[in-house]
Amino acid sequence: MKNNNNSQLNFNFFYPEEKLAVFIDGANLYAAAKSLNFDIDYKRLLTWISAQSRLVRAFYYTALMEDQEYSPIRPLIDWLDYNGYTMVTKPAKEFTDHSGRRKVKGNMDIELAIDMMELADHTDHIMLFSGDGDFRRLLESVQRKGVRVTVVSTIRTQPPMVADELRRQADHFIDLSDLMEFIERANSGAAASPEGGDPSVSKIRA
Repeated sequence: MKNNNNSQLNFNFFYPEEKLAVFIDGANLYAAAKSLNFDIDYKRLLTWISAQSRLVRAFYYTALMEDQEYSPIRPLIDWLDYNGYTMVTKPAKEFTDHSGRRKVKGNMDIELAIDMMELADHTDHIMLFSGDGDFRRLLESVQRKGVRVTVVSTIRTQPPMVADELRRQADHFIDLSDLMEFIERANSGAAASPEGGDPSVSKIRA
């Protein structure tokens, strides 16, 4: 039975013995957290996720500007790679639109979809950190394999960061704001993680 009640804070739809896989759309998650005015501590996030179920894999997807001498998101990517996340990256492409404006494109939807379909046969529950409505059909496909899907995004911004069709398709929906107490990065920064995200990431979308 679906439960899309974003106000549910006890998260009782997680089962300790089930195998859980996590898929993070980096640009989308950063944009949602920025809209809610907080930074994510990815060490705390992984700790919280691991406490819910048996974590199989946590994927993080982002595109990179390969021609830059220094990418501001590189410290975050390196930290995630060494601290429990499976990084999936590809070069972003810069182009000029019909108005002559330079834009950056680095859509990771195909990479995420392939990985999720491959892992669906080995998991009981999937968490998708994204509000992108393009993933609705993907969720439907893995659900037919018997996998439950939880979507994490937010409806508490104007406009909401999650597509209505994606939220409806999910078995469960968690508003990102309800996770703040568990995953927010302390202002002191400390050594929990080098970055809460990077503004350049939010631009790398189709």
